[in-house]
Amino acid sequence: MLIHKIDKHKVELAVNTLRMLSADAVEKAQSGHPGLPMGFADVAFVLWMQFLRFNPHDPQWPNRDRFILSAGHGSMLLYALLNLFGYDLSLDDIKQFRQFGSKTPGHPEYGHTPGVESTTGPLGQGFANGVGMALAERILADRFNKGGMKIIDHYIYGVVSDGDLMEGITSEAASFAGHLGLANIIYIYDCNQITIEGSTSLAFTEDVAKRFEAYNWRVFKIDGHNHTEIAEAIETARGEKERPSLIIARTHIGKGSPNRQDTASIHGEPLGAKELELTKESLRWPKDKPFYIPEEVKQLCQSRVTELKEEYENWQTQFKKYIRKDANMSRLWDTYFKKEIPENLESELLKTIKKDPVATRIASGEMMQVIAQRIPGFMGGSADLCPSTKTYIKNSSSIDKNKFEGRNIHFGVREHAMGGILNGMALYGGIIPFGSTFLTFSDYMRPSIRLAAMMRIQVIYVFTHDSILLGEDGPTHQPVEHLTSLRLIPNLLVIRPSDATETAAAWVAALNHTDGPTALILSRQDIPVINRSMYPSQSHLKYGAYVLKDSEGNPDIILLASGSEVAIALEATLQLQSKGAKAKLISMPSFELFRSNSDEYRKSILPPACKKRVAIEAAAKNDWYEFVGLDGLIIGVDRYGASAPSNVIAEHYGFTVQNILREINKKWGL
Repeated sequence: MLIHKIDKHKVELAVNTLRMLSADAVEKAQSGHPGLPMGFADVAFVLWMQFLRFNPHDPQWPNRDRFILSAGHGSMLLYALLNLFGYDLSLDDIKQFRQFGSKTPGHPEYGHTPGVESTTGPLGQGFANGVGMALAERILADRFNKGGMKIIDHYIYGVVSDGDLMEGITSEAASFAGHLGLANIIYIYDCNQITIEGSTSLAFTEDVAKRFEAYNWRVFKIDGHNHTEIAEAIETARGEKERPSLIIARTHIGKGSPNRQDTASIHGEPLGAKELELTKESLRWPKDKPFYIPEEVKQLCQSRVTELKEEYENWQTQFKKYIRKDANMSRLWDTYFKKEIPENLESELLKTIKKDPVATRIASGEMMQVIAQRIPGFMGGSADLCPSTKTYIKNSSSIDKNKFEGRNIHFGVREHAMGGILNGMALYGGIIPFGSTFLTFSDYMRPSIRLAAMMRIQVIYVFTHDSILLGEDGPTHQPVEHLTSLRLIPNLLVIRPSDATETAAAWVAALNHTDGPTALILSRQDIPVINRSMYPSQSHLKYGAYVLKDSEGNPDIILLASGSEVAIALEATLQLQSKGAKAKLISMPSFELFRSNSDEYRKSILPPACKKRVAIEAAAKNDWYEFVGLDGLIIGVDRYGASAPSNVIAEHYGFTVQNILREINKKWGL
């Protein structure tokens, strides 16, 4: 529906409806951000009314355009749009803005509100998510647009703010998008030149247009309140084939407010009763009708939904022909979008294991080749570390500009953008994305990991070089506190396998874990492959912890360990048993999985009667107290490492069988 052919009065009425719904909701809540919704309403309405393709009755339609509010503090604008254009978000929901249990939280939450494509609010995250979605669109279009049928063919639209463009993740993601020429990205920059502290000139005076041109973006400059300029810029951007587009829309924050427009105070504060009344008066809006939606506006927005329904039904008809015509492509579609995991995958992965000691990163790398052969939607890359993290898919090419048939993604030295892009790929659907770096550099991507966990999306992180035992690179590269910090993130599954056997089970767990992200914690140094046929228990990693070596009768001491320390803990257990101690060894690769078991199982692993417990892990000690108790013994690391060969580090920091036995004897006389 062409915006210039709609009665101007109706358009202005619709734009002011967006403004006043937002202002009324913030005022009722006495909390929120009215400035962006009021200032960006013109752009948003033109975009939704003329360009955005969607179906409110099928919010997950694969070929919909994605609309990402990276500036998530302006959430009321999105909620107002969703309401006006027929999504399952009522006026009563809007009246409950920012209230407990409502569908309209302070910042948009994926999976909570229909039509919200990503959880945003931490600035820059939505920007990076959109880049991931655009990459996923190009990858899947390459695979499925066959026989003259464009099954995947749409745009990624985003709203970014001054604050978004200040964040470092945005620079990383913009550089990546420009390098790949992701022309399906159209971001609109709400350039109102106001932040919480005041004018952006306090800290932000760069030439944004030149910056993005240097990133290989096409840049437009428009008046964000001129509907003709808005429409023309978006239309031109849609025709761009080589570069992503940034439309710099100069707007007035809080537009319509007589005394608060263009001030910092309207960014994140209610207008107040008096100013709200004056604003309604200036916009010729009924003062006595809060949350007012004119009938003409309802009809106008419904007409757009009706118009889009025809496009949606045409796509559905085309898609049905597509899957009937080619059974192989139909099957491939299901494999991607249903994320089907072969039942015999673990047995296939176990076949890659040799008897010799091997670093779990290397064992993982071999297993990833098998996974890639069996799961076509499995793809990803590293932050310039594939040779070290062993995450390159050997039988596939690398993704590059205009070349999206590959499965290896070179993210460059951009950990934070990698995290946000992976989230966007997972949100898009059809892909199981992975990203890798050294464990110590997980700090650089922690905000993105946290949001992946919050959204409960399937992203797999391959974190290698997992402890001070990596050796010579020294304390800057040797993680200490990182395991604890990752285990603290709700909904993040952390797995630190003890050897190649557990690594196979860890990959199967990660691929089947669709209710959140997974972090695989892998060693740089070689680790013995434990001969589990020698012991009663096989690998039961799916339980998070299991008995690797049992005691004769009820144990009088329990040893617990994860990762590379399990092998030395096993030797210590055997020596204790040879001296007559009833020692029991627990391999504990995942705290989260262990906690998910029944109370009965947990007690079978850690019988309450046995108080002598020792945990061994080359990481910070804090989180082991849950399992050993305050009187237990923890052999861990509470200081930074040093540059030296790994065997020297192990000796110095006490990760030897002799030291474990010495510490146990010192504490309990065993």
